Amino acid sequence: MKVSPSLAVPAQQLTADRQAFLLLRTVFTVAPILFGLDKFTNLLTHWTMYLAPVATQVVPLPAQTIMYIVGVVEILAGVMVAVRPRFGSALVAVWLLGIIINLIVLGGFYDVALRDFGLLVGALALNRLSPRKAAQPAAPSA
Repeated sequence: MKVSPSLAVPAQQLTADRQAFLLLRTVFTVAPILFGLDKFTNLLTHWTMYLAPVATQVVPLPAQTIMYIVGVVEILAGVMVAVRPRFGSALVAVWLLGIIINLIVLGGFYDVALRDFGLLVGALALNRLSPRKAAQPAAPSA
């Protein structure tokens, strides 16, 4: 069977794509889990300073309680990237979009919002590199 040159992919390109996938999956697994855990310890920073005041008006909880919830979501997102990278990367991208919107509403942290936009693009790249779930063969009819 002859393969169209436009469909042929060199073996080294597959290796590069696989390497890119593994790098992105590792980062988007480890970083959300570490940042999520830090929401409980505030070792890296005091996370509530990044929370727009409107958030505590919409969700009537103390800012630190909201950060605990954020931490749990981030940990779960990191685990999802490890287990189901295609779904997990989309979840991380949506989560980062929410963070970006929060930072823009808060004001003063536009540099962090821009960094998070770069991370969002990385999460979308991981999504594109993630293998699709293999189609299940149809069950034979009786």
